[in-house]
Amino acid sequence: MNALATADVGALLQLVPVQRAGLALLLAAVGLPVIGVIIVGLDIMPVRFAMMHVALLGIAVGLLTGLDPMLCALVACALAGAGVAPLARTPDGLSGAMGLLMSLAIAAALLLLAVSGVNASGAFALLWGSILSVGSPDLVVLGALAVVVPALFWWRRRDIGLLLYDRELAQCSGVPVRALTAALLVLVAVAVAGAIKLTGALLVDALTLLPALAARRLGSSLKSITLWAIGIGVVVNLSGFLLALWLDWPPGPVLVLMAGAVVLAVHLVSERRTSPWRAPASASLPSSH
Repeated sequence: MNALATADVGALLQLVPVQRAGLALLLAAVGLPVIGVIIVGLDIMPVRFAMMHVALLGIAVGLLTGLDPMLCALVACALAGAGVAPLARTPDGLSGAMGLLMSLAIAAALLLLAVSGVNASGAFALLWGSILSVGSPDLVVLGALAVVVPALFWWRRRDIGLLLYDRELAQCSGVPVRALTAALLVLVAVAVAGAIKLTGALLVDALTLLPALAARRLGSSLKSITLWAIGIGVVVNLSGFLLALWLDWPPGPVLVLMAGAVVLAVHLVSERRTSPWRAPASASLPSSH
């Protein structure tokens, strides 16, 4: 039985859609966990839910106009991320803006679908994802994120470290807080939209937030937390995808359960420090000059 299942997985891996899906998950494992580190560091958890709703609106616009729905979702999320950046002076201010954005986006999407008569099944399919339908445009987006996100994180690591540690301290230290926050919010928004097809909007945390939550327990500095997040993302994405193929289960839930198991497992590791997130971020700053 196991030999037959293994053989079936080998045959599946010869199929182009399966190969594209595996490549997409590998690319996602490089860029998206870093986005998770930013989300945790800035304490902007609500942004994920808001961007899911904005992506739904973008897809509705794409279905109505005949444009590529996922491209419209990406553009809508990027514009929304840039639009709420001025409100992100405090986490509370951003949370309020995200709540408003969620409400307006879902209402506009539902109204647009109802008035236009467009079949809503294509729009709501994003809730569950369609990893085997990943195409070249999706790979381009994920590949760009895999390059841009780590590159920006490394290039501005001191500024980002200060921003994640303390916004006011970053402002006093000459960090362009508003511009950097806006750039990070746009990256977060685009990353969430780019990951939706892989796991679905409801399970996007498996690719972004969960690796970061596990990594902050294992890392001793901002750099090591980021590397841990990427490593965990690669292991979870590839092993979870192979397991899903072997068991003939939907990949999204399998990835979430595996990532969640890793988070629970690392929390059994003895706590080595008092503050696992904020202190290492600041402690790593002198070495980044």
